[in-house]
Amino acid sequence: MTNNKKNRKVDGFLRKAKKWKEEFETLRNIVLDCEVTEDIKWMHPCYMYENKNIVLIHGFKEYCALLFHKGALLKDTHGILIQQTENVQAARQIRFTNVQEIVDMEPIIKAYINEAIEVEKAGLEVNYKKHTEYEIPEELQTKFDEIPALKAAFEELTPGRQRAYIFHFSQPKQSKTRVSRVEKCMQQILNGKGLND
Repeated sequence: MTNNKKNRKVDGFLRKAKKWKEEFETLRNIVLDCEVTEDIKWMHPCYMYENKNIVLIHGFKEYCALLFHKGALLKDTHGILIQQTENVQAARQIRFTNVQEIVDMEPIIKAYINEAIEVEKAGLEVNYKKHTEYEIPEELQTKFDEIPALKAAFEELTPGRQRAYIFHFSQPKQSKTRVSRVEKCMQQILNGKGLND
């Protein structure tokens, strides 16, 4: 690994890191041994091949991780890639809880990074679900049946806005909470606005 591949913004990120600092530094050194360029994106160290995002280093309360942007396309021969939530379509993580795990997995980590680079070189793309393939929550469908204008307004929204509402309405376990969320957002939908507009 050569120092000229290191980005000063990532140096700053590591200096400020309170948790997972040693793990982040170990991951950085492993990743930089591969054919990537280092930068900060989404406030985390991000590694690219010809300006295409390959892998991101990030930390959470219980673990730190390498996030492969097109992880769904990797073979995952070791069965270590994790889909964060059921709604994440492309990205996959390899999770770590200590430096020794990272050190022990170095050859595997490099193999996965190199495979991810090959995915980019080949121009492969993830086949994302169409917004029409998502299941409409029952509580939203009930409101659509009661208020046809609501359904029409919803269908006029961009696919991303529709998807955001579907996820938002589907998350609660209890039906009454889902109903409450739908009712709170009805006027916003009728006004042609997205969940976060």
